[in-house]
Amino acid sequence: MSDANETKPTTIETNDDSTTTTTPKIKKFSWPPLESNPEVFTTYLQSIGLPTTFSIGEVFGFDEDLLAFIPQPVLGIIVCLERIGSKSQYNSLNTGSAENYDKVSYYMHQSKALDNACGIIACLHAVFNSPVVSTDPCSILGKYRLENETTTPMEKCKSLESNTEFQNIHKAHASRGQSRTIDSDQSKVRHHFIAYALDKEGKRLVE
Repeated sequence: MSDANETKPTTIETNDDSTTTTTPKIKKFSWPPLESNPEVFTTYLQSIGLPTTFSIGEVFGFDEDLLAFIPQPVLGIIVCLERIGSKSQYNSLNTGSAENYDKVSYYMHQSKALDNACGIIACLHAVFNSPVVSTDPCSILGKYRLENETTTPMEKCKSLESNTEFQNIHKAHASRGQSRTIDSDQSKVRHHFIAYALDKEGKRLVE
């Protein structure tokens, strides 16, 4: 039995009866952006192992009456903002400050390969920095969490980059929602997701 996505070597025959074996290059996965849609985020997270008792809600405004619609308790905040400057300006800020890494339970870097995976990266920060969210160790989310309990922010980044289970689920949910999926030129994406979560002591809100 073979994997349908497995890259197989090909042989090229020459006139002198010799053969040359070549292996085609594996196409690098491009992480498409997610729509800023709480239903898309919720189904995505629950499909990879977030308990169904948790979900992503939407903030309609900051008036007290509108804030009252938000289910309690709030365990994290995900913000979608428009990039005003170039992506390189924002990417230089994504590494954070090394002295602050230990102030939260989970922190990862975002590489160029994960440039448009900021939606799921923001979700991971919100979920993994909440002390009340547990994950099934056999789920995609739970396995990734266990594998990266003691890894560095860059190792967490590389682990997500190469995680084919995440890639398959991500691609499926990137095509959902009302927005047109950007597949050709992802450099046209102007919006970026960030997360706010409480620090380990539960006293400060950290970006």
